[in-house]
Amino acid sequence: MNKNKIRRYLKLHWIKVLILSIASILFIILIFLIVIGLKNFLTLESFYKKLTLAGIPLQLYLSIITAFVFASIYMSFHYWFLFGGGFAKMGQKKVKAQEVDVKWSDVIGMESIKRETQEVINLIKDRTSLKKVGGRVIKGLLMVGPPGCGKTYLAKAIATETQMPFLAAVGSEFIGMFVGVGAAKMKSLFKEARVLAEIHGSCLIFIDEIDTIARPRVGVSGLGGGMSYNATVNQLLTELDGLRQVENNIVVVAATNVNEDELDPALMRAGRFDRKIYVGKPGLDDRKKLFEYYLAKAEYDSQINTGVLAKKAVGFSPADISSMVREASLIAVRNKRDKVIFKDLSEAYDRVMFGLKREITLSEKDKKWTAYHEAGHAIIAYFTHPTDDVIKASIVPRKGMLGFSSHRPPEETYTRSKGWYLANIKTALGGYVAEKLKFGTTSSGVDEDFSNAFWFAHHMVWRWGMGESGLLGNFYALARQGGWWGQTGSMNISEKTKEKLDDDSQKIIQDCLKEVEEILAREKELLEYFAQELLKKEELEYDEIVEIFKKHGKERPQTDSL
Repeated sequence: MNKNKIRRYLKLHWIKVLILSIASILFIILIFLIVIGLKNFLTLESFYKKLTLAGIPLQLYLSIITAFVFASIYMSFHYWFLFGGGFAKMGQKKVKAQEVDVKWSDVIGMESIKRETQEVINLIKDRTSLKKVGGRVIKGLLMVGPPGCGKTYLAKAIATETQMPFLAAVGSEFIGMFVGVGAAKMKSLFKEARVLAEIHGSCLIFIDEIDTIARPRVGVSGLGGGMSYNATVNQLLTELDGLRQVENNIVVVAATNVNEDELDPALMRAGRFDRKIYVGKPGLDDRKKLFEYYLAKAEYDSQINTGVLAKKAVGFSPADISSMVREASLIAVRNKRDKVIFKDLSEAYDRVMFGLKREITLSEKDKKWTAYHEAGHAIIAYFTHPTDDVIKASIVPRKGMLGFSSHRPPEETYTRSKGWYLANIKTALGGYVAEKLKFGTTSSGVDEDFSNAFWFAHHMVWRWGMGESGLLGNFYALARQGGWWGQTGSMNISEKTKEKLDDDSQKIIQDCLKEVEEILAREKELLEYFAQELLKKEELEYDEIVEIFKKHGKERPQTDSL
């Protein structure tokens, strides 16, 4: 047992042992030379003894400096570089197994993903049963999904649940200025994993942002450009194949934010990454659990309804929710409160979604113009949108906006109907019509609104067959590349067809504009009251907006859920 431990230790730390051995030999030689030097020194005459002693400090100082500089340069650029050390190891951060303390119960808001991952964990843990039926331990697990959804957190939980040593790396760590650095780092990482697998029976490697080194291999050009990248990918493929005499229980977990079809096909084939798990944004129930989890770590008002927060935060990732609660805590402290209240969470939501408030002072004219503009958006969204609730209206400048009106669905919708797109066009035009109705003219504030409205109308006609003329098809599919540098060339569509499609787009805009004008002309009193409330309070929350409509006896029309 002791011999095995020594052998495994030498596998991991042989460079250190070699350096210490060389240092010891050099130290012995140095002592030997010092003894001989002293013996010869004693035979010198008195004058030469004094001269020699006077020069020793300077010689010793220069020798130490020279030796240190030479050793540093030599070891960094030559010896350590060749063997995956020195610069090849700069930036790598290994996480010790005992430092990974993320428990399975700590993974919140990913219930469906946890169920899928649990099967993988069972296969890793129950190797004996798997081998009895002729199966093999899973080699690779690829997690795909948008940033902030918990891929790294889930990898740590897998390591804790399986009780496997955990080695972590990031794809960018394998990119270096010298050819061969990436391959050397990859080889070093898997070598360490094999030794840990021998000691502990298994090992888990986690490579985050693997797309940095796992995109399709490129051609070599110029001064060897692409050679180092290809070598790194090839080394990863080789290590995943496990071309060794002994089969090691090493599981590679990788994470990426890009689609799997953007990765190298050789990496995606069976036998390398055997399982793929899609880690998406949490649903309504999962968001509610996430708010409860993060709020439990802070002092908060018990009247806060996490269900309302979950509906408000549609499209938020776990990282966004964590940031929102943390920001709310800071806002509460800034306002000298010992508890987080709903107002703090609402302000934190605005910061996450729309950015910080801008320190500019609007004139009374600008405030008034913005108030009527945003009131138009909010009223049209309330009356026409089939899925979204108007959750906030504001005339407080944020980021590039003087104000905003925010509407959100209470839960995710994955299918969009024609009515949904039309409602978004009408809502975008609401600000334009409100300005025209109140002031008789319009402002440059409609620029972004027009961009959104025309984008929806254009795509409805050109891609989704929603135009009045009845022309069907995704006309973008007929586009072909032309010119230099991949610039878009002409489209294989006749001028007559283009004119019909453009007419259809404009017809949609004009029809929506007419309906918006009718609604706001009919609800002129409501528009006036809504704008004045905005001028008075500057920001209106969901409950206040609903109360305004109730006060005027207006109920939201029942529409199709899509």
